[in-house]
Amino acid sequence: MARQLRAVQAGCELPQAFANIRSFSSICCGVRRVLALTFSFGGFPMKTRLLLTLALAVLGTASAEIKVGVIVSSTGSAASLGIPERNTVALLPKTIGGEKVSYIILDDASDTTAAVTAARKLVQENKVDLILGTTTTPASLALIDVAAESKTPMISLAASEAIIKPVDGKRNWVFKTPQTDAIMAAAIADHMAKNGVKTVGYIGFNDAYGEGWLSEFQAVAAKKGLKIVATERYARNDTSVTGQALKIFAARPDAVLIGAAGVPAVLPQKALNERGYKGKIYQTHGVANADFLRVGGKDVEGAFLPAGPVLVADQLPATNPTRRVGLNYMKLYEDKYGKDSVSTFGAHAWDAGLILQKAIPVALKKGKPGTPQFRAALRDAIEGSRNVIGAHGIFNLSKTDHLGLDARSRVMVQVQGGTWKLLK
Repeated sequence: MARQLRAVQAGCELPQAFANIRSFSSICCGVRRVLALTFSFGGFPMKTRLLLTLALAVLGTASAEIKVGVIVSSTGSAASLGIPERNTVALLPKTIGGEKVSYIILDDASDTTAAVTAARKLVQENKVDLILGTTTTPASLALIDVAAESKTPMISLAASEAIIKPVDGKRNWVFKTPQTDAIMAAAIADHMAKNGVKTVGYIGFNDAYGEGWLSEFQAVAAKKGLKIVATERYARNDTSVTGQALKIFAARPDAVLIGAAGVPAVLPQKALNERGYKGKIYQTHGVANADFLRVGGKDVEGAFLPAGPVLVADQLPATNPTRRVGLNYMKLYEDKYGKDSVSTFGAHAWDAGLILQKAIPVALKKGKPGTPQFRAALRDAIEGSRNVIGAHGIFNLSKTDHLGLDARSRVMVQVQGGTWKLLK
């Protein structure tokens, strides 16, 4: 009789436990009480069992979190780009729109196959709501199929315009934050034309990054009256480009454009210097980090390149809309990782975080994390992002533009005295 009485009392207490549920914390308290009652009493009436089932359902809903799968090249040839991206993820918000956000970080070791394997693991095993990454153009291009097949939105941290254009059935799920090679190539061609350059030699990676840069530069060079007199290629892991440098040198161009990224971009400039080349040397925005300066040293002195404004945020005029955002990111990053450690690559991840902070609350109105409805709503919300002021520029995305940056996202800089100098 006493045992039956306690069971009846338990059934009476359970509704009261649920009546006090108003938030995630109260849900947890209510469920803990339910569980305590479960283990205290051996028998329950039907009403109690139904309430226990409800408790488990409520707990499952309350514990849902937004999962962001991050793929970066924190080792391998692109590590100087991927490490600041990985470091920046630690600075991104852990709660957005009242929901917990967890970041699952995987390293693709600068390898395209590894990147695809990582992406499939994230969508199939971790059930992520978004893929952030990866670092390099070839690997990002390979991830497009994974994003489209799984209907998981993806924000790439690589440069090539081919990652997002054309916005077809597959690229409908793909976005990016770095400036495209097209935007940056236009800045280089304009600077060349204004500084007396007539002929150009090109040496770049023998992959999608290098080919994309050559294609975009050829298009804008013709409009500026620039003639490309020599083109050469090399692999990211090559240790010598002497043969290619000799061919470029023999063509005697007024300037040389190096279509490479990270530390491997030092190699051609060093080889040209050793041959006695005296013309102007241009790099891409793929070299805008401290490792390039550290490894290159005097060999990269004088190089011109387009870069995101965050690289020289403290040199920007007060009227520049990205200055405040860039300085804030620089402070957060350098407070954690040391003075002069910031790079444009980490800021691409930061800008992705700013876009998500606007898009996620919108998507939460249409679906719960972990569901196809939420992923589709998140894709739509990212595509609808307007006037997001980032460290690199102002993002206005649309159905036909999955980057949303314009000429305000670039500045021309020169390596002077081992650091970056904004060119007026």
